[in-house]
Amino acid sequence: MMTEPETEHRTTQRRPTLKGGHIVFNAGRSTIDCTVRNLSRDGAKLQVASVVGIPDVFDLLLANTTRQPCRVAWRKVKEVGVVFTAAH
Repeated sequence: MMTEPETEHRTTQRRPTLKGGHIVFNAGRSTIDCTVRNLSRDGAKLQVASVVGIPDVFDLLLANTTRQPCRVAWRKVKEVGVVFTAAH
């Protein structure tokens, strides 16, 4: 069975990566561990144990960086695509 290729909506190229991170929300009182699978200056793809409980807007915290405000662009069972919402 052949499948149709997914339509590309990104404006910048993402580069593959494998970084640990944290989804931070609820005024910093709640966190969910994630793995950043690809990254660009405009967004990222995050791998998580489950998308259940992840809000539409949160901060992404990577080691040795500041928090990056994000908005969810799409969700799958164990992946979340995010768009960064502030200049960095």
